Amino acid sequence: MIGPHPFVSRRSLLQGAACGFAQLALAGLAAESARAGVGAAPGGPLSPRPPHFRARAKRIIFLFMNGGPAHMDTFDYKPLLQRDNGKPLPFALPKLQQLQKRDLGKLLGSPYKFAQYGQGGVWISELFPELARQADKLCVINSMHTDGVDHGQAILRLHTGADSNIRPAIGPWLVYGLGTENQNLPGMVTVCPTSDSGGVRNYGGAFLPSICQGTAIGTAKNSVHQAKIRYMENSRVPARLQKLQQDLRERMNREYLRQTAGDEQLEGLIESFELAFRMQADSPRVMDISQESPATLKLYGISEPATDEFGTQCLMARRFAEAGVRYIQLTHTVKGHGSNWDQHSNLTSELPVNAREIDRPIAGLLADLEARGLLDDTLVWWGGEFGRTPAAQGSEPAKLGRDHNPFGFTMWLAGGGVKGGLRYGESDDYGYYAAVNKVHMHDLHATLLHLMGLDHERLTYRYAGRDFRLTDVYGNVVREILA
Repeated sequence: MIGPHPFVSRRSLLQGAACGFAQLALAGLAAESARAGVGAAPGGPLSPRPPHFRARAKRIIFLFMNGGPAHMDTFDYKPLLQRDNGKPLPFALPKLQQLQKRDLGKLLGSPYKFAQYGQGGVWISELFPELARQADKLCVINSMHTDGVDHGQAILRLHTGADSNIRPAIGPWLVYGLGTENQNLPGMVTVCPTSDSGGVRNYGGAFLPSICQGTAIGTAKNSVHQAKIRYMENSRVPARLQKLQQDLRERMNREYLRQTAGDEQLEGLIESFELAFRMQADSPRVMDISQESPATLKLYGISEPATDEFGTQCLMARRFAEAGVRYIQLTHTVKGHGSNWDQHSNLTSELPVNAREIDRPIAGLLADLEARGLLDDTLVWWGGEFGRTPAAQGSEPAKLGRDHNPFGFTMWLAGGGVKGGLRYGESDDYGYYAAVNKVHMHDLHATLLHLMGLDHERLTYRYAGRDFRLTDVYGNVVREILA
């Protein structure tokens, strides 16, 4: 060894190496953010960003009906299906192997009566008497179609636009493009999400900066009253000590920033790490519905057996919307039973239960948003991953159901810049295929982004040598439904 050298203890060496590894990790994450263009906005990566053009909506509330609702029993009236009940299917099934093996029976007319409601004359099933009173707020799209005959494929298509690769979900795309309005809350929250059929991929950010990913509150297996954000509480360390620890991290990070000449991307990234600490104060307050008035609780059906669960979710959604969260997703399932809209059997006994659980809460949400002046800039989106077949499944008359149908189904929108009291598009006479003014899932995604002020062709992220977007190389804005 040449020349004198200072003594370095093992402890000092490990400390120095650990800091070096942490700095390498921070630098790598910052480089990722720089490639994305995230973090350059003043105030950090979650700070609000200007849209590409004037937005009609500031936030989205997605009401996910997990399993695929039967459109011909809910919002797509089919008089010929009623007339031909019990007759053979009058056309061939799509030429897909998995469909050729399906045990489909004869045509099954809806067991439920339909009527037209509101000035727009929207057709709504008798299963939704409360939503029928909100008919003039609804923009019903009866010509949806998608890809994927099974739940896993279709649910990933619904949330991410793709089913074969790891892609960001729509909520993280919005946070990446627009930031959020509340620096103390995540840009996206998902209440009681399912762990199957994609799981965290349905709200994950994939290759987008990690700050964009959604935050789960509870799971579909548990009651919403038990729903919490994981790791939000630290019972072992008092809040005062946590604050001291956070201040120490802040000083260390700022010193590193000073040494690196104040990299803006790195500064934004460091601030994003502090979000979790700030959430400890704001998120419990927003999730606490106990301060709501008795009239508001009644509006959502809270404390009533059929509507308490989803009513609580809907009220939480309104509170998150008020607090500035960009994208809020609710998932309706029967706790402990999975996809309860997936009625291959027992249609007449199970579908009314599902409808009763959501009808009053969603109608209450729409009325409450309007009363508070929030509906004009809040886009409410209702639907599942696909629809159901007009032909029956099963052999016992009392237990008949309907199979999966991605070729034609219904979704509806409300508020946020869409025309209310409108029925757009049509499925065929029996409800199997989208037929008139067809809207693919890519088209719907393009339209949702447009209403939020984003051009789906410009909202891109370069990863692995190519530019990715939510709609891939597809998608057209459905301008006919825009107000």
